[in-house]
Amino acid sequence: MEPLYQYAWLIPVLPLLGAMVVGLGLISFNQVTNRLRQANAVFIISLLGASMVLSFALLWSQIQGHEDYNRMIEWAAAGNFQLQMGYTLDPLSALMCVIVTTVAFLVMVYTDGYMAHDPGYVRFYAYLSIFSASMLGLVISPNLVQVYIFWELVGMCSYLLIGFWFDRKAAADACQKAFVTNRVGDFGLLLGMLGIYWATGTFEFDLMGERLENLVSSGMIAPALAGLFAVLVFLGPVAKSAQFPLHVWLPDAMEGPTPISALIHAATMVAAGVFLVARMYPVFEHIPTAMTIIAWTGAVTSFLGATIALTQNDIKKGLAYSTISQLGYMVMAMGIGAYTAGLFHLMTHAYFKAMLFLCSGSVIHGMEGVVGHDPVLAQDMRLMGGLRKYMPLTSLAFLVGTLAICGIPPFAGFWSKDEILGLAFEANPLLWFVGWFTAGLTAFYMFRMYFMTFEGDFRGNDMEIRNELSMAAAPVFGPGAMDVKELDHDSEDHGHDEHGHSDSPHESPLTMTLPLLILAIPSTVIGLLGKPWDNTFEEFIHAPGEMIEEVSHFDWTEFGIMAGNSVGIALIGITIASLMYLQHKIDPKAIADKFPALYKFSLNKWYFDDVYYNVFVMGCRRLARQIMEVDYRVIDGAVNLTGLATLVSGEGLKYLENGRAQFYALIIFGAVLGFVVVFSVV
Repeated sequence: MEPLYQYAWLIPVLPLLGAMVVGLGLISFNQVTNRLRQANAVFIISLLGASMVLSFALLWSQIQGHEDYNRMIEWAAAGNFQLQMGYTLDPLSALMCVIVTTVAFLVMVYTDGYMAHDPGYVRFYAYLSIFSASMLGLVISPNLVQVYIFWELVGMCSYLLIGFWFDRKAAADACQKAFVTNRVGDFGLLLGMLGIYWATGTFEFDLMGERLENLVSSGMIAPALAGLFAVLVFLGPVAKSAQFPLHVWLPDAMEGPTPISALIHAATMVAAGVFLVARMYPVFEHIPTAMTIIAWTGAVTSFLGATIALTQNDIKKGLAYSTISQLGYMVMAMGIGAYTAGLFHLMTHAYFKAMLFLCSGSVIHGMEGVVGHDPVLAQDMRLMGGLRKYMPLTSLAFLVGTLAICGIPPFAGFWSKDEILGLAFEANPLLWFVGWFTAGLTAFYMFRMYFMTFEGDFRGNDMEIRNELSMAAAPVFGPGAMDVKELDHDSEDHGHDEHGHSDSPHESPLTMTLPLLILAIPSTVIGLLGKPWDNTFEEFIHAPGEMIEEVSHFDWTEFGIMAGNSVGIALIGITIASLMYLQHKIDPKAIADKFPALYKFSLNKWYFDDVYYNVFVMGCRRLARQIMEVDYRVIDGAVNLTGLATLVSGEGLKYLENGRAQFYALIIFGAVLGFVVVFSVV
């Protein structure tokens, strides 16, 4: 097995190599590289597939009990300072490598169908490959400095991919918003890193936790200072994993192509934040204040995301707020000490959320045949309905993902979410209540999305609704798989083929539906690894230094009560959604009219975007204008005054330079006389 570990560095390097080769081709031989579209795609997918095979081999080795493996080289040294780089392989990194490579591989296969007619097809594959490489490099990093390097690379890739259609103002604004918001968190992370290094003298995860605990217990460092360092580090995951109050970038990230939405929300960008909390767990677990802040940040975020998702009509925006809510569960689990439960939910969520996003892309692809290339119409659930008849495979996969995220047994989400809720009840009943109530909201809004999209009558040909929704934005090409020119050509020449306008949607091609069906398998069965009476996942993944005790007697009564509560609230949410959007026995509009303030509060996303815009964006602009005024009047004024004084004095002095010795003598005599008068007065 040792050669396997010695060459594990190939896991991130292979997709990086693919991105480099294709990127150089695009720079040097652009037209030729773009013509070889599928050849480039096969090349990149094959390299990532090799990384996936290697990741599975390492995971199997770790399951068999292979000890942790570290390979380090000296990167920099100066005096007592030494910085090493390399890679570490343990159960956590092996598991994350498998999650990232499997989801990224299926997303890349799906991309071939979704982006088939996009002129940036090859460039998109290059971006996906470097994004995957950055995340893989992050999860095998052995210390905080190397994590930070790949952390920033992940952020750079998200900027490129969210703004992939950069000629659209919405996409350009969204990638800038993501970049700036993440810089806020990353600055906190950098300060926290430096503070912990100042205190402990190391960037190694285990040593940081051990030394910081000793320093606090010996009184050499105040607990408040240690807590400050921990909270600053936690700001990084708050931004990356879209936690309150830095969650505002993630819904806008839906302006990117749907495959990247799936990858960001499932296995890369947002997963990086939860992963870093797990890696820094040896530091956090000894600081109760930090753990409390982490737990309540997650709880508030889960509730916030769920309440906003209740009223979203854009299918991708609804899933985005769902991701924010589910990430809140993971962060809350980490904060209450449920290390294994948080990572378990990270794994199950990665598969069913990737599937849900890819399903939304399949729906958008099918809807474009009806509504054209307007992203507002193609993504609006008010124009959908009845798609199960036209898109049976997509609807089946979406239903599986919906049942999983709602926590309905035996689907994957039930086992991970129930474990978090059970441990939250032991830690703090109020946290449990927030998570439990959020589970009910999750079931409601997810089945609202399912019923609005796949059940009832198809509303895409209702011109009254279409005209009303078209007022929101002018048609722009973006979120689907068709080129405007090709779409127009097909609509003129072929009328009702798969790329032109027709009266009904159509199922997506095999390259798009096959990944959905494959992802439906882990979304259904992978949760069984975490059965509470035989938790093989916990035996494999557990907190650093934690000893796993064998459970001699499993309390079925306690499990039944907690599981019954979580399933019960989910069934209530599903029932209400059914009465509103399937059976139409309750009118949602009447409820919105009865409680307009609450409805607008949810629809306007708790007004976070408005507050941030007025306080930060407009505030910064006003500050910039004031600084510009000071620069113009004071700085430039001083410079201009100096120039003017020089000019005036020079112009005046030139009249004194007349070449007459008598005149110069007169000036000297006047000057001497002046000095005599002044000194005599003094």
